[in-house]
This record gives sequence, structure tokens and C-alpha cells, in this order.
Amino acid sequence: MSQLQDAKAIQVGNIEYAYGSTKAVRGISFSVDRGEIFGFLGPNGAGKSTTIKMLTGQLIPRSGTISILGMAVHGHSAEVHQRIGVCFEEKNLYLQMSAEENLRFFASLFGIRRPDIRGLLERVNLASRSRDRVSTYSKGMRQRLMMARALINDPDVLFLDEPTDGLDPVSARAIRTIIREKAQEGTAVVLTTHDMYEADELSDRVAFITEGRFHAIDTPENLKLQHGSRSVVVRRRVPGSEVEELRLELDTDTFSQKLAEATSSGTVMTIHSEEATLEDIFVEVTGRGLE
Repeated sequence: MSQLQDAKAIQVGNIEYAYGSTKAVRGISFSVDRGEIFGFLGPNGAGKSTTIKMLTGQLIPRSGTISILGMAVHGHSAEVHQRIGVCFEEKNLYLQMSAEENLRFFASLFGIRRPDIRGLLERVNLASRSRDRVSTYSKGMRQRLMMARALINDPDVLFLDEPTDGLDPVSARAIRTIIREKAQEGTAVVLTTHDMYEADELSDRVAFITEGRFHAIDTPENLKLQHGSRSVVVRRRVPGSEVEELRLELDTDTFSQKLAEATSSGTVMTIHSEEATLEDIFVEVTGRGLE
């Protein structure tokens, strides 16, 4: 196997960036494997988008190193751009062109002579509107077309900046399905989001970032085990009173006794386990929320 094939999909070493005197990214390092979904989790202004722009060559880091598929990145690189796909919040589609025309144009920029336009549009559920002008599309439809555009060159690395922000549930679900499918095909996916549910549902690993610094990098499950607490919630109706809810900590010596007491009186309505959410963990680790 060649050195290029052996390389990490992404390798980042101690990169920094500043806008004037304002430091946006402060010496972060990480790597992403092929087929891995890596989630950047943080509030607006945390440094997520700036990091993605450095990885995709739109910004040049003040210091540090970036490698994509074994190739060094320091600003624009035609060789790297042939192998990556990007989908940002800014919709830079041609509104007076149809979906087909948009995809054919972007395929031509990669030198792709016979792009599978129909297949891509079917994948994002836009085949029935393929010849309509994009100006007639809803926000969700445009975002799905942006995703199709990001896949036009069958990328080995996919960068997604808030890919489902503001979308309706159906469109958001369609985007998440495509992300999972690409990862299963071996594509490395870097996802920036402030949506904790999305990060938890999609990411193999997440990085908590605020003020340009990483506070934790791990799998969502490990973060919950390390920082969260597990509990069981019992909802019961006691004669002559309202429905009451009891929360019992699982990892205690008295859990079995307390559970027996909670279920021995009244009418038990529901019992379910509960773990800390990624948002709970984010607040605990970083000392702030996402807003």
C-alpha cells in the first residue's frame, strides 16, 4: 500500500489564526481517519468555520501544519481540491440555472466529462425538480443541492459547515442520511455544528471548541461516561396527588433499594433510563453554553 493510502485523511498540528489582533484559533491539533465523522462542536464565533477554511485552503494559518490525504495544505492546492468536497452555509449556487445546469457546471470545473447528474439528484431527492430554476427552490432544497454539488467529484474528504442549520426535519434527515452513507463508503467527514443532537447522532468523535481552543476530543459515549451521570426516572401517580417524578442515580450502592421504594407505592406510569446529554457535558467541560 502506498504512503498516500496509509496516511490519515486529515492531520492537523498546532494551527493558529487571527483576524488582526483577535485570535480565532489558538494552537489546535487533531487527526481524522478515513470513514470517520468528526464533529466540531461549539457556539458561533468559537473558531469552527475559521478552522474549516484553513483546512480547505481558503485561509493560511499563521503557524502549524495541515495535511489532507498525505498532501500538505498551505492555502490553495489544486491537487487537494480535486479530492475534497465542501458544503458551507453560504449558498453560492446559480439561481437562474437549473439543478442539472449547476451540477454540470461544477463538474466541468473538476474536468469531469460524464458526471452522474441524475444519480446525484436522486440521492438528494431532487430528481423531479432537476430542470427547475434554483430560484424556485426552498431553503431545504437548495441545501440538498449544495450537498449534491459537494459530492460531484466523489470526494475522499467532505467538509460540512452547519449542513442542517435552519432546515425542516425532512430535509435535515435527508442530509444526515447522505453523511452517514458517505462515511460508510470510506469518506472522511468533518462536520461543524452547534446542534448537540446532530453531533451526538452523527459523530464518531467530537471536539469541544470555544474561543479557538479545544477543551475535549473523544467519542460522545466516552464523554458521557467520563463526565455525565446515569439515572433512572420513575413517574408515578400517588393517590390524592399529582403525578410525581423521581430521579434515582444509577451508580450508587442504594439504587436497588430506592427503586424498590419508588415502585412499591402508587401507580407507576413510566420508568426510563437517562444519561447526560452532550450539551450537559459541553457546559461542564467548557464552563459555558452554546448560545
